[in-house]
Amino acid sequence: MLSSFLAIFVAVLLLCRTTCSQYSSDQCSWKGSGLTHEGHARDVEQVYLRCSQGSLEWLYPTGAIIVNLRPNTASLAARHLTVCIKPSAGSRGTNIYLDKAGKLRLLLTESEQAQGQVHCFGIQEGALFVEAIPYRDISRKITAFQYELVSVRQGVDSLTDPCQPCSDTELLMAVCTSDFVGRGNVQGLQEEAGQPSIAVTLGWLYRQKSRVFASGGGRTKRWTGRVRIAPQCQVNFTPGVTEDKEFLLTGTIRFGEAWLGCAPRYKDFLKLYRAAQDQGTNPCHVDTD
Repeated sequence: MLSSFLAIFVAVLLLCRTTCSQYSSDQCSWKGSGLTHEGHARDVEQVYLRCSQGSLEWLYPTGAIIVNLRPNTASLAARHLTVCIKPSAGSRGTNIYLDKAGKLRLLLTESEQAQGQVHCFGIQEGALFVEAIPYRDISRKITAFQYELVSVRQGVDSLTDPCQPCSDTELLMAVCTSDFVGRGNVQGLQEEAGQPSIAVTLGWLYRQKSRVFASGGGRTKRWTGRVRIAPQCQVNFTPGVTEDKEFLLTGTIRFGEAWLGCAPRYKDFLKLYRAAQDQGTNPCHVDTD
């Protein structure tokens, strides 16, 4: 009788240990507290997220959590996925590593998280190992970030290798598969907290996944917006409204913002597109009239 009671008691404790530490969770997002680790500061908890986008919020971090991103969408092949995370402004209390087979590689320090910039890595590089920094006072420490999984198509990975020039094949494919495709001019360059971006005006907007470019209305329709550029890349755009300064802009949309992918001068793209059209090798049709 006593042994049965003890077995039930232990089972309840284990259940409480699991449910209390993860007090808000679904397939896409997780919210938890490190207070359940206070007496066991070296505890490591496993978290499983199975969506293409979501968020994580860890209050009063102690110990560590391992975030396993396991997308259950059949169309997203794991070997072609890039993970992008965007820490909340002021996120602190932890360092974030990539954990592959027990080997840790630093991804984001506490100070780098606080900047709120987007960081990307291949999903095969490992799970996220979020380790609490052993502060005496954890009352104001919260680690929080959003994540998105991006499918890398046809070997074009402008996220993990954003400065690599696009080949002719990659450019033609980018026009067919990018989150946004537009034709227009660069109005100016801006840099904020080490993050460059360009202001653009588009006379043609072939596609946009979400409304990152706003329509100006009027008889001559124009779209305006801002496109972010990876900070390690050199910017070679010359602002102005002339035929020689007209670009075909493609890229991805991450966390509601446009990020630049392939961006040739439009006249160069047009020459390439027409040559491929004559050969019957264009992967999709674009209205060039």
